[in-house]
Amino acid sequence: MSSPLAERLRPQTLDDFVGQQHLVGKGSVLRKMIDSGRIPSIILWGPPGVGKTTLANIISNVLEAPFYKLSAINSGVKDVRDVIEKAGSNRFFNSAAPILFIDEIHRFSKSQQDSLLHAVETGTITLIGATTENPSLEVIRQLVSRCQGYVLKSMETGDLEDLLERALTKDHILQQKDIEVKETNALFRFAGGDARKLLNIIDLVVEASVDDKIVIDDKIVSERLQENPAAYDKGGEMHYDIISAFIKSIRGSDPDASIYWLARMVEGGED
Repeated sequence: MSSPLAERLRPQTLDDFVGQQHLVGKGSVLRKMIDSGRIPSIILWGPPGVGKTTLANIISNVLEAPFYKLSAINSGVKDVRDVIEKAGSNRFFNSAAPILFIDEIHRFSKSQQDSLLHAVETGTITLIGATTENPSLEVIRQLVSRCQGYVLKSMETGDLEDLLERALTKDHILQQKDIEVKETNALFRFAGGDARKLLNIIDLVVEASVDDKIVIDDKIVSERLQENPAAYDKGGEMHYDIISAFIKSIRGSDPDASIYWLARMVEGGED
């Protein structure tokens, strides 16, 4: 079984990175630091599916630094200390400080965030924290003051168009299929500025097709999504993402999207 399209298409270099040109475009401050081989500890703040994890991986590759990844959802102080200890040992064998990437860093408690301070301050690790919440409100002041903050934006229509083109022309599996994109309104609307959602929708439409020629249009996209409401984690992070998408679709007077996100919540057992 092949890996999901979003994983197959994950960029490995900054030149392949779609969107966020204010951060990674030629001449941008962060791009210059990455190209120089030296970056400070940073916090990446932005909505889901805009490239926070991918950017952290690319930075690690460019710097040729050991890379450690923790999720704040299922990691504790002991996990942090274990990684810092390993990073300290590796520091003697690498010119670049080991990178510790913490996804959803705002979910760490104060004591968990406190456990990072000394290692960040001494340069034992380069911290890259990713958050969907305002770090000034959800991350302790001492940690925020030791990190540079960067804001990632939702994907714009042009970014989604570039990503769609990249998927159809670069992915080795989609290249072998006869795919015609007739309309993109529903595709981009349901993606909601989220690159991962866009690629997951393409995956769903392609996998659900029984014809040799695969057509992507607004009707087919809407039908496929109504038939296959994705797993909804009522108690997890998806809960908030989907509620947010539902509210945005109502405010935007988009009945099709509103029905889709409502179906996702009902299917997942939302009260």
